[in-house]
Amino acid sequence: MLEVTPQIRIGDDELSESFVRSSGPGGQNVNKVASAVELRFDVAHSPSLPDAVRARLLARRDRRLTDEGVLVISASRFRDQGRNREDARARLAEIIRAATVVAKKRIATKPTKGSQERRLQEKKTRASHKRGRAKNWKDE
Repeated sequence: MLEVTPQIRIGDDELSESFVRSSGPGGQNVNKVASAVELRFDVAHSPSLPDAVRARLLARRDRRLTDEGVLVISASRFRDQGRNREDARARLAEIIRAATVVAKKRIATKPTKGSQERRLQEKKTRASHKRGRAKNWKDE
């Protein structure tokens, strides 16, 4: 059982773990031990997630999310399988926890009259400064 928040708990039957050989240095064990973990969680069909959280997760532009709505997390940070399992589960919980937060709606505002005038004055100053750099070919 993976507890994300007090309200959201994901059963172990919803998580699919596969173990593969990890890349990188590892000594004599590197070609024998499958220490990297690939954790799969079906966001689209999970009964544990509230509809709002599911919609926010599926709306994310995340390369770890497949077209079918399956979230794939690869963990190979550590050299032993148990720590990689815990790392993958912790990262999944953090992703789901981030989706529980509702983004604050942006309120469109207009620039103030003073800020518009300052902007235009700065543009005029900059233009006259640049004009002063130009060579005057008529005088020569």
